[in-house]
Amino acid sequence: MAKTTLLALQGLSCSHCINSVKKSLDARNDVEHSAVTIQYAKIESDATAQSLIDTIKEAGYEASIATQPDVKLNLNGLNCMKCVEKTQKALLAVDGVIDVNVTKESAEIFGDVTAEPLISAIEAQGFHASLSAKNDTPTNKPIELTLSGLSCGHCIQSVKNALDKIDGVENAVVELTHAKVIGSTDVQTLITAIEEAGYEAELASGDSPKTKPLTQDNTQLEASSAAVCDIPVDKVTLNNDTDTNMDINDDGSVQLLIDGMTCASCVSKVQKALQSVDGVENARVNLAERSALVTGDVSHDALVSAVEKAGYGAEIIQDDTKRRERQQEVAVANMKRFRWQAILALAVGIPVMIWGMLGDNMMLSESNHNIWLTIGMVTLAVMIIAGGHFYRSAWKSLKNGSATMDTLVALGTGAAWIYSITVNLWPDIFPSQARHLYYEASAMIIGLINLGHMLEQRARQRSSKALERLLDLTPPTARVVTDNGEVEMPLADVKRGMILRLATGDKVPVDGEITQGEVWMDEAMLTGEPIPQQKSQGDTIHAGTTVQDGSILFKAAAVGSQTTLARIIKLVRQAQSSKPEIGQIADKISSIFVPVVVIIALISGAIWYIWGPAPQITYALVIITTVLIIACPCALGLATPMSIISGVGRAAEYGVLVRDADALQQASQLDILVFDKTGTLTEGMPQVTDIHIFNQVSEDDVLTLAAALENGSNHPLAKAILSRAEHLDLPEVKQFRTLAGMGLSGEIAGKKVLLGNPKLMDESGIDISEAKTLIDKQAAKGVTPVLLAQSGKIAGILSIRDPLREDTISALQRLHRQGYRLVMLTGDNPITANAIAKEAGIDQVIAGVMPEGKAQAITQLQSEGRRVAMIGDGINDAPALAKADVGIAMGGGSDIAIETAAITLMRHSLHGVADALEISKGTLRNMKQNLFGAFIYNTLGIPIAAGILYPFTGTLLNPVVAGAAMALSSITVVSNANRLLRFKPKQ
Repeated sequence: MAKTTLLALQGLSCSHCINSVKKSLDARNDVEHSAVTIQYAKIESDATAQSLIDTIKEAGYEASIATQPDVKLNLNGLNCMKCVEKTQKALLAVDGVIDVNVTKESAEIFGDVTAEPLISAIEAQGFHASLSAKNDTPTNKPIELTLSGLSCGHCIQSVKNALDKIDGVENAVVELTHAKVIGSTDVQTLITAIEEAGYEAELASGDSPKTKPLTQDNTQLEASSAAVCDIPVDKVTLNNDTDTNMDINDDGSVQLLIDGMTCASCVSKVQKALQSVDGVENARVNLAERSALVTGDVSHDALVSAVEKAGYGAEIIQDDTKRRERQQEVAVANMKRFRWQAILALAVGIPVMIWGMLGDNMMLSESNHNIWLTIGMVTLAVMIIAGGHFYRSAWKSLKNGSATMDTLVALGTGAAWIYSITVNLWPDIFPSQARHLYYEASAMIIGLINLGHMLEQRARQRSSKALERLLDLTPPTARVVTDNGEVEMPLADVKRGMILRLATGDKVPVDGEITQGEVWMDEAMLTGEPIPQQKSQGDTIHAGTTVQDGSILFKAAAVGSQTTLARIIKLVRQAQSSKPEIGQIADKISSIFVPVVVIIALISGAIWYIWGPAPQITYALVIITTVLIIACPCALGLATPMSIISGVGRAAEYGVLVRDADALQQASQLDILVFDKTGTLTEGMPQVTDIHIFNQVSEDDVLTLAAALENGSNHPLAKAILSRAEHLDLPEVKQFRTLAGMGLSGEIAGKKVLLGNPKLMDESGIDISEAKTLIDKQAAKGVTPVLLAQSGKIAGILSIRDPLREDTISALQRLHRQGYRLVMLTGDNPITANAIAKEAGIDQVIAGVMPEGKAQAITQLQSEGRRVAMIGDGINDAPALAKADVGIAMGGGSDIAIETAAITLMRHSLHGVADALEISKGTLRNMKQNLFGAFIYNTLGIPIAAGILYPFTGTLLNPVVAGAAMALSSITVVSNANRLLRFKPKQ
């Protein structure tokens, strides 16, 4: 779904300018619609804001993201999102308005318009509006200042704080060398405030800020101390005018932290609440992470409000680091709370239970009446202090017409205490044998369940370690290079285009391209590949990797949420929040689980009260309480998300990115693996593998002559020859000719040289009979023979082929051992394809197919009842990747292949396919174990609690034992899922 981007324009003065900008935008394939005025451009597109800004700049104008509205209004009378939508439509209908941001409290309007018609439009809808205080005085044009003396993010913040304190300043954007201030204040006031903060400022020279964009000045920064490095500082300047660090969610996703969820029923309630909000396309609620991931064009306030109305807490923190800190803070606080609540409840429950059992004092008598009454009051205090959250949650659920695990705990413990206090206060209305007290059961159950929550919380934190390790890969600061030295800068302040320095041991802060130097990079945490990679000028490096040896300068190319690592983290988080088909079965059961359990408890109690032995009331109470307590929707709710979090996280550590949890389930059921040839099984780049010489010509001479003829050509075969000959000095070629369909000819050192196929040699009268056998053998192996002749005689044959990847054969052998049938799908000719397949160990070859034919081939295999995975890397593989049951994209492949695939391998190795499939099987197996355990636990536990064994044993299950079993079931599920964190694929 395309998102809307609003840009503020500078430099436009007439309708011709407007048309120029609109034509430039509409010429882009990814722009669905654009509306342009002299001041603004409103664009519906999937493209990034920076990309759209670049397009406008190419048209000769300037643009920036619009942040300052032209009119701000305070609103009254809006009570819901429909009111907001109604107001928004009314404002957009006003002449001159191009875009609006409306909440229940305020409206921000962009466009050439005054407040009066806007207020009239709102009042016509039945609401009230007034001009915001910030609009009481006319808004002046932006004031641009040149700054000096700033050297770091702290300096920037100090200047911004000083400006924000000035009356009349509406917005201040501060960079290291410039500030742009919007508001109704004078220049001298701004300069004075900056000087008082310890820095210097002056009005930027040039034309009006409206027609000239803010540009980077060459003011030299005061250098901070820098690490010793062997690369001299070239004339490198701080270039921060190319991009901003705006962290934009390309897919419009929002992550919420949810407070108060305890079981699968809670998940169902929160999910329904979120999906009921207008504009929400999809909502994924994760019990294990206590979070929700929402996609769609929707107000953040509306999401939080919906969750709160459902009886839970919610907050939105977009920054990954802050969100992680908040999650850890909440987790630690919850663990501490559950710990002291468990200690308090058990400290009361255990002594009471021991005293009652050893002294046979569980029955009320005249001698212990007052003691039990005191215990009852103490137990009530424990229930309020240590178990109050159960009752509050149950009450909220009841008001919302639903029920959760907390409902079962509240009903069970509450019924036990109410029965006991009733017996305690009015013993005469009960027969003597029915005067059994259950205060200790209420306290023990609350203590044990709180203890279970604490242990579960601790185990859940371990499950998120894989994602935590990814988040920890980027350093908090980066060293930015200037003419005058280096500046240590917070990572959030690094912008695209800046030059940064790395030395041995440093972690790469952002994606970029090396401009100077050479290093060995450890990319293991990103790709799973343990062998360090050598990188030099022109090579790309990625955030999160580590410099093992060497030092470099590099130019930042992607920052913030645009880095490869950030996108990986986003994919992992999305996958961890998703649910496979098997997990959705559990959700359907959990949505009716609690009401069914309550009904079973009441029916069981009624049966015991009517047909049970005396005292019937006591037996009925025990049965109802035990059934309510032993039922555990918590284990059911944790069964799939805990396995997914652990499995997806473990896969990420092996360089396997899973887009959706359903891909794990699908991947575990495959029987055929279909491989693209070029770039997947092979290196994807033709290479000279052998040089055969004739007539006493040396190997170097053959290579030199061939490379001289091919010099300057972009043909793949030419590139292979030139790559092999890069260490050689090439002679001058005269009388160069291209012979269509045959090859090349030229004169080198006075001798005629031919380079091409056998047809060229035949037509030129060159005898190649002695090479005929070799040529035929090479053709059978899929090798392209390139013949070289000099002075009328054959001089050599260069064998060119796209070789198999180094580990292709071993990886395919491993997949064969796992029981898969391997198919190669390629557009190459059958002879070459079969030769490669034979060498690699492929079972079946489908050759000579076009991209659309690849998708049809997948369909054909599926029609035979096969479960098919497609492994590819190119744009031509995208249709087949989408059609397959599971698409697996090789790392380094085209963006469209990676976007289409359900699984992406971050390393260039087919062992990643084997790892991915083994982890998928392991995760699904773990998920089934958890679901089986949860189902079996409830299937056996509830009947036992209902007294099904009483005829054979003569005893009933104690409610305290039921509480312990309930807590243990959740801990068992979480602990079993954590085994995946130690999972190692077999080699």
